[in-house]
Amino acid sequence: MDMTRALAALSALAHDGRLAIFRLLVKAGPDGVAAGGIARKLKTPPNTMSAQLLLLSNAGLIAARREGRSILYAANFEQMSELLQFLTKDCCGGRPEICAPLAATMNACCPPKKRARA
Repeated sequence: MDMTRALAALSALAHDGRLAIFRLLVKAGPDGVAAGGIARKLKTPPNTMSAQLLLLSNAGLIAARREGRSILYAANFEQMSELLQFLTKDCCGGRPEICAPLAATMNACCPPKKRARA
C-alpha cells in the first residue's frame, strides 16, 4: 500500500459514522449487510448512509454486491489487512514487546491456521 491509498482509507475512517459502519461490516464478516440493515442498526437516515457508504467504497474499504433487490456491503478485508500492515510495517524499532498487545489481539481474532501433520 502506498501513502496515497493509506491516506484515503484513514480519511474515510476519520468520521464517527463511517467508522461505525466499517466496524459493523467487519463484525458481519464476508457475507455483509444490506444497506437498509446498516442504516437501521446505526439509526442513520438512508441519504446519509448512502453518502457514507460511497466514501468508504471509494477508499476501497468496503465492496458492494447486488442480491435480488438488495445491495449488500461487506468489508474489504484485503484492503484492511494492507492498511494495518502499512501502519505497522516498521513497528517497534526492534522491540517486539511494544507490538505484543497488537499481535495478541490479532491472534485472538484470527488465530494462525495449524499445519497438518505429515
